[in-house]
Amino acid sequence: MSRIVVIALAIAALGGTLFYLSLPASEGGAVPGYMEADLVLVGSEQPGRIASLSVKEGDAVAPGDPVFTLESSEERAAVAAAKARLVEAGARLADVEAEQQRPREIEVLSAALERAKAMARQSALDLERARSLHEKGWVAKAVLDEAVAADESNQAAVTEAERRIAAAKLPGRSGVIDAAKAGVEAAKHALEEAEKSLAKRAVFAPAPGTVEEVYFRPGEVVTAGQSVVALLPPENLKVRFFVGEPELATLHLDQTVALSCDSCPPDLSAKISFIAREAEFTPPVIFSREQRQKLVFLVEAKPGPEAAKLTAGQPVTVTLGPAAQEQDAVAP
Repeated sequence: MSRIVVIALAIAALGGTLFYLSLPASEGGAVPGYMEADLVLVGSEQPGRIASLSVKEGDAVAPGDPVFTLESSEERAAVAAAKARLVEAGARLADVEAEQQRPREIEVLSAALERAKAMARQSALDLERARSLHEKGWVAKAVLDEAVAADESNQAAVTEAERRIAAAKLPGRSGVIDAAKAGVEAAKHALEEAEKSLAKRAVFAPAPGTVEEVYFRPGEVVTAGQSVVALLPPENLKVRFFVGEPELATLHLDQTVALSCDSCPPDLSAKISFIAREAEFTPPVIFSREQRQKLVFLVEAKPGPEAAKLTAGQPVTVTLGPAAQEQDAVAP
């Protein structure tokens, strides 16, 4: 609430008290009072320059209605950058999870495997023939040894080719994949935070009510948490008045009192919502010795729906119930 509003309410409160204390007693159970409001101050969680203002003084708003926005070019750029990082992290994860070799490269390795198998089959036949001839004494031992070595070499080539294909089809190492997955999650969280920060640049009404005051306009810079607009929800309007000790005994919570003021509609009422337990002294500098001894008690009441158009600081006359009026009649 601005300093001007606070000063105005303080003056109204003091004026209401002084007016009451200037009277010898309440006449006909009527005491002076004034309207007071518990304003809802609407601001942004972030600092920035106001880009647009969607309300003006006197407007009625509902929860979720736009109130104002802050300039958000940096936040939009941050969201775009976070989206790009997420795409990059996702591509990196897909790459490490994919086969290390491309399909054409695997085809080349498969062809090499087929050649190795063919050579192995031929060397196996040559070895079998060399064994048969060696047993008959038609070839030397060296020829058999060469056939054995050639067959073993070709079999080893087949095994190597099979392993190359298997290795080409293997995904990346588990540690690399885990790191890539963590990068994707971090990019997602960064994007969420950037989007939240951008969303906070638009401020909406937190409750229904009437715009009482606009403190800043488009183009002005506000700090985080600084109030830009003051709302008055209908249920936050109350009437305050002071009663003496004789009247206090006749009042209770939820009791209905009548309200009246200049140019007010008829049959206004309010229900008492607060009764002070401690008395307040009349200011000693202004009044006579008799009035300085008078004690008053603060009472607050919630007005009904028909009094919703009354404004904060407006003076009113509060008429107490019949029991209070009877007490006034017998009080000395």
